[in-house]
Amino acid sequence: MRLRVFLLIGSLTLPLCFSPILKGQAAPLPPGTSSVDSDQPPPTPANPLTGIEADIAANKYSKASALLDVYLSAHPTDARALFDRGYCADTQGQTAQAKDWYRKAIAADPKQFESRLALGLILASEGDPGAREQLEAAAALQPNPPNPAAKAQALRALAHLVYKSDPATAKQALVGALRISPETPDDTLLAAEIAEAAGDPDIAEQAYRKVLNQNPQSSQAISGLIHLYMQEKKYTDAEPLLKSALARDPDSPALNAQYAALLGAEGRANEAVSVLENLRRFEPKDSSIARMLADAYTDAGDYAQADTLYQDLLTATPNDPELESDRGQVLIREGKYAEALVLLQNAAKIRQDDPDTWSGIAFAASKTGNYQLALDALTMRSKYVTETPATYFLRATASDNLHRKEQALKFYRLFLESASGKFPEEERQARQRVVELTR
Repeated sequence: MRLRVFLLIGSLTLPLCFSPILKGQAAPLPPGTSSVDSDQPPPTPANPLTGIEADIAANKYSKASALLDVYLSAHPTDARALFDRGYCADTQGQTAQAKDWYRKAIAADPKQFESRLALGLILASEGDPGAREQLEAAAALQPNPPNPAAKAQALRALAHLVYKSDPATAKQALVGALRISPETPDDTLLAAEIAEAAGDPDIAEQAYRKVLNQNPQSSQAISGLIHLYMQEKKYTDAEPLLKSALARDPDSPALNAQYAALLGAEGRANEAVSVLENLRRFEPKDSSIARMLADAYTDAGDYAQADTLYQDLLTATPNDPELESDRGQVLIREGKYAEALVLLQNAAKIRQDDPDTWSGIAFAASKTGNYQLALDALTMRSKYVTETPATYFLRATASDNLHRKEQALKFYRLFLESASGKFPEEERQARQRVVELTR
C-alpha cells in the first residue's frame, strides 16, 4: 500500500504545532496599544489614533472601524491607521478586507512589522505561497514599539511554514525565536519535524521523546514518532505505540489510518482493508481514506472493489494523474489492457516523471501488440529509474516481435544476467529465444 496516511493526517489536522501560531493570533495589537486588562494606566491621547486604538484594545471594533474610515479619508497613506483598520477587519472575521488593508499599510510603509506579520499569518492559514515573503519580511523587521513576543511569533510562523521545503531556514528561524522567548513543547515538536525534514531521524526521535517524557499522552509527539518509524520502516517500533494510542482513542481517524498503513507495509493487506472499511464508515466523504482503501483492496487482490473506488474518485476528481495511473494498474491486473492503456497514457501526459505509469504503459502496450509504444514507454521510464529484469524482458520481447534481432538478443541476455533464477518461466523463454535467434 502506498503510504497515503501522511497526506490524510494533514487533511484532518493542521501540521504539528502549527495551529497555536495561527489560531487566535491573527495579528499583534496595534502599535502603542495594550490589553484592557493591563495594570498600566491608559496613555494620554497624543493624536486621533491613540483614542481609536484605545477602542480597539477595549474590543470596540465597529466603533474603531467607523472612526478609522473617517480618519483615513483625510490620511489615506497613514500606515499605522491602515494597519489598525486591517486589524479591526481581521478580528471580526472579514479576512478579504483585512488582507486589503494590510497590503495598503505595507505599500505605505514596507518596513512596518505588524502588517507584514498579520498578512503573512492570514496567507499561511490559506495555503497562499505569498505567505513566505511576508513572514520572512516580518522576521527581518522589528515591532514598533519593541515586542519580543510578536517578533518570536513571526519567527515561529516562518519556521512552521517552511520546515518541509526549507528545513535549514526553519531551523534558523526557530533558533531565533528561542533566543527571545522561552521554549515550549510546541517548539520541541517543531524541532523534531525540522530534523526529520532535514534527514536527521536520530535528532527527530530525541525531540519527540523529550516531549513524551514531559507529557506521555501528547498525541502530536506520538503521531510524529510513529510517522518517523514508518518512514524508516521500523514497524516493530511503531506498532506498540500505535496500539497504545488506539487503546486510548480508538475512533481517531489519523491513528487508524496510520495503523492501516503499517498493516499494509507489513503485507497484512486483509487486516488493513478491515481497518479502512471501518474508518470509511465514519468518514465516508474523505477522499484520502478512499484512496488508501482502494490501495488496500489492490494489495489484497480485490481488484473489482478497488476499481469501483477508483472510478468514484475519478468522478469526483477527473484527470487526476495519480488516480488514473492507479486505476490503470488495477485494470492491468484484471486483464483489461486496452482500457488501462488509455488511462495510463492520459496520466503520463499530465505527469511525465512517474516511472510506475511508464511501466504500466509498457506492459499494457506489449499485451495489446503495440510493441513500439512499449519500447518508447520503457525509454521514458529509464530517465527516472534504473532498469530491472522485468523491463529487460519487456524490451527483449518487444524488440523480438518487431524483428529487431540484435536488440532482442542484447536484452534477453541482460535479462538472463539479472534474473538470477527469480523468473523461471521467463528465463526458460529467454534462453530458448537466444538459441533460436543465434542459429
